[in-house]
Amino acid sequence: NDLAVQSHATGQIIIGGGLVKHHTCNANLMRNGANYSVYINTGQEFDGSDSGASPDEAISWGKIRIDAKPVKVSCDATIVWPLIVSQTFAKDVEQWKESSKDTVCWIK
Repeated sequence: NDLAVQSHATGQIIIGGGLVKHHTCNANLMRNGANYSVYINTGQEFDGSDSGASPDEAISWGKIRIDAKPVKVSCDATIVWPLIVSQTFAKDVEQWKESSKDTVCWIK
């Protein structure tokens, strides 16, 4: 919780649900909510499970900031996570490697 509370901004990408989702969201509750939030799971709201809870519920509890634009992706993570990574984090990996070539640690 200390890391979340002391951070300038926080984001959460939660794959699946249950206990991990619960604790990640609660850590952000202590700082008035996460600034960014993406849920990836197949849980549905009708059964009342934590996994199926929408980002709107987390906003109502203060786990996600009211001015955030959270996203819930209803899909199997093994299908959608590689697609998300390929179009976000890994999209400009060659440019990142070039810009960080003089650093101590980088991907070969």
